[in-house]
Amino acid sequence: MRRVRQRHLIALLAAAFVASSASAQTRYVETGRLIDGVADTVRTNQCITIEAERIKAIAPCGTTPAGATRLDWSGFTVLPGLIDLHTHLSDLGQSADLAAPIKASPAETVLVGARNARVTLDAGFTSVRDVGTYRGLTDVTLRNAIERGDVPGPRMWVAGAYLTIPKGGGELNGVVPNEELPPDMRLGVAATPEEAATKTTFLLDHGADFIKAIAPGAVLAIGTEPGAPELTADQLRAIVQVAHARAKKVTAHAHGAIGIRNAIIAGVDSIEHASLADEATLQLAKKHGTWLAMDIYNGDYIEDVGTKEGWPAEYLRKNRETTDAQRAAFRRAVELGVNIGYATDAGVYPHGLNARQFRNMVKYGMTPMQAIQSATGRAAVEMGRDDVGAIMPGRYADLVAVKADPLTDITALEKIDRVMKGGVIVR
Repeated sequence: MRRVRQRHLIALLAAAFVASSASAQTRYVETGRLIDGVADTVRTNQCITIEAERIKAIAPCGTTPAGATRLDWSGFTVLPGLIDLHTHLSDLGQSADLAAPIKASPAETVLVGARNARVTLDAGFTSVRDVGTYRGLTDVTLRNAIERGDVPGPRMWVAGAYLTIPKGGGELNGVVPNEELPPDMRLGVAATPEEAATKTTFLLDHGADFIKAIAPGAVLAIGTEPGAPELTADQLRAIVQVAHARAKKVTAHAHGAIGIRNAIIAGVDSIEHASLADEATLQLAKKHGTWLAMDIYNGDYIEDVGTKEGWPAEYLRKNRETTDAQRAAFRRAVELGVNIGYATDAGVYPHGLNARQFRNMVKYGMTPMQAIQSATGRAAVEMGRDDVGAIMPGRYADLVAVKADPLTDITALEKIDRVMKGGVIVR
């Protein structure tokens, strides 16, 4: 028995050594066209030197460095790994079954999240901001599992739970009386500014990377209206004060103009959706440097699939009231030069289809390069990260490659040919 254990230990040590060696090797990636996520220009005949997980240098191609493995990506356009600022990996996904989130245990929710994480990474999204789950802190569990290497997936920055008023847009309404929901589904429910501050502290203490506050109501929540304010200005200020004191960002779910303005004045860092933002609200966002994360694709999916599958009529009505308005607001925000990051609300529609939004961002006012930067260098700025989002020395070696030219046809990003995360080839 002792010999069996010894052999098992030796095998584990050998496997660890191989994994360590693989992660530490030097790669020399030959690119055809290089979009670095920051500059507006495209470079050719560039090679990327990667040591361990990080980019060491970018320079005109030459002789392969001693000991390095050369990867021939000369037939591709190479870009930074893509970033989606609004996902829900650790969740069951949207459906006609309102009770689906409560039917799944926390463990099952994380396992579903692991599947979602894998398909998201395969689609070329090597980093995501995961903005909430009904089963509180399951996103923390999934993030940690990915970081340990237990499951494959993108780098995750997670919210832990929704900060919301009782029966607000962040609650699972319409299934059972809210007071009877499992405790892990109400981790962020707050009725006063003091409770909002306490819940913010709790989530940060338990692993949240940032805070997600539900300012007005939601499209995909029973009994709430997108234009109706929910968290008060005092609650939002309390949340921001606690989070910023710990150098953590706050993003606010906000469709309606009043709720958006309350959140901006309270000092939030970004706004999710911004569907009903008017001219004054967009001007305010520009003045304060507030980021907008506008999911201008999934309205089509909700209308099509939601109608076919019999999603609640309330959902479909609110979606119709916000979809076109949001796209008009997006176009105006682009014209004004408001900060905009790439954010899809993946989970409302299937994970792995995140890149479908690029076509709408171009259709509604962005250039292809602006759209790409919104999901690379600009997205990293929104998150406050200087380790992802760009092909630059010191950043993680997160790369994607496509055969077609996305500056000519932005839909090329819907079919990523090569994916690398941290210097390791995913596919």
